[in-house]
Amino acid sequence: MARAREGVRRLLPKNKFARSVSVLVGGTTGAQALMVLASPLLTRLYTPEDFGLLAVYSGLLALFAVIASLRYELAIPLPESNTEAANVLVLSLLVVLLMTGISVLMVLLAGQQIAHALDTPKLAQFVWLLPIGVLLSGIYKVFNYWAVRTKAFGDIARTRISQTLATLAVQLFGYKLGGLALLFGQAGGQGMGSLRLARSAIKHQEFNTWSWGGVWLAAKRYKQFPLFSTWSGLFNAAGTQLPPLMFAALFSAGAAGLYALASRILRLPMTVLGGAIGQVYFSDLAKAKQSGGFSTQVEKAAEGLLKVSLPAAAAFMLLAPEIFGLVFGTDWRLAGDIARWMTPWILFQFISSPLSVVYFVLEKERLGFFFQVSMFLVRLSVVFLGYIYLDFMGTLIAFSLVSAFCYISYCYSIIFLSGAKFKSFSLVILTEVIKVGVALISAVLSFSYWGLYPALVVSILLLLVFYIPRFREFYIGHS
Repeated sequence: MARAREGVRRLLPKNKFARSVSVLVGGTTGAQALMVLASPLLTRLYTPEDFGLLAVYSGLLALFAVIASLRYELAIPLPESNTEAANVLVLSLLVVLLMTGISVLMVLLAGQQIAHALDTPKLAQFVWLLPIGVLLSGIYKVFNYWAVRTKAFGDIARTRISQTLATLAVQLFGYKLGGLALLFGQAGGQGMGSLRLARSAIKHQEFNTWSWGGVWLAAKRYKQFPLFSTWSGLFNAAGTQLPPLMFAALFSAGAAGLYALASRILRLPMTVLGGAIGQVYFSDLAKAKQSGGFSTQVEKAAEGLLKVSLPAAAAFMLLAPEIFGLVFGTDWRLAGDIARWMTPWILFQFISSPLSVVYFVLEKERLGFFFQVSMFLVRLSVVFLGYIYLDFMGTLIAFSLVSAFCYISYCYSIIFLSGAKFKSFSLVILTEVIKVGVALISAVLSFSYWGLYPALVVSILLLLVFYIPRFREFYIGHS
């Protein structure tokens, strides 16, 4: 076992940033791989109605999780003093308990109405699991940000594996309980991760230095988080959850299904890589704000994310319909067309998502809140106008282009806020677009003359040409 660990360590990059990202990406990828491998078995143990119940519960829990600690957990990595950070942690846990109590009252008073409003009557039997999920997910997020502060990224990676194992154990062995096992597994997995991170946090001597007076001061010092960041997070979550619901309501369930598949495939890199980079950068930027070099780090991060993501995004735009038709069947080729139009938007969302921590590090939550609200309202308006004047595909194209513009603006707002150079970032974008454009022309010509499979080979070779030096720079050149 010791030799195996040593072998894994040798494979990891030497610089701290790349090493931390690699550890988190490994944990997330492993967790997702386990879930994918178990999916064929789960679909044979549970009915589509059971999975529909899980989807509704998960959606509700995702929205409640945003406000479980009123976003105070985001302030944990920020203080210079570990004592102040411990006070913020205790404050966050107290808020989680308060919000759990409120969710209990809500379930008791309006649980039946919520289930019927969502056209999921069966949820009424299990709605009591919602407060449990709020409690466990809230506690996990709080201790997760303490782990980010202490750079315990190995602990975070291990919790993601243990969460998935606990979830699958309950869902596979409790299948006779039906939908209840799916929901309980979802909530129980969060609890497993919370326990591991809590044990790690309590071992720190600084954790025991908190005081009630310090907690009160922390509540006042970071009051902008519940006042603005909570609403910003809600609008951001709603911006992700609402489009498929609106497409289903305004056009058809089939349209929503095509969009959902395209969105799920496109967002996979954001889930695996973007989240890991965001957590590592949160810790690094909080320290850079105190020691200097903040704007340089933001600029390097933005440029690095662009260089890593643009070549793959361009290749995917070229081949998406063919890839979807080949992998998912000809009936899903239209989802590939949808994914092609969504790619520029998801590209800049991928770049901006890890860097959005700049708003929290600089304590500019109010500005971040207004930006999220503005983007939400603009994108929502496009869907309604598209419903009036366009068909589904026209609406989707307009929605994707406007979303891309919104996230490009969001990227530039982060660059401006950090004090990084506008011209430098713009020049990098232009240079990378030209490089990728030349490669795309080669891929298009190969597709036109030789067909899909030679074009795929050419695209893979071109991607290797782009990515080998980029990953070398990431693993060796990043400080």
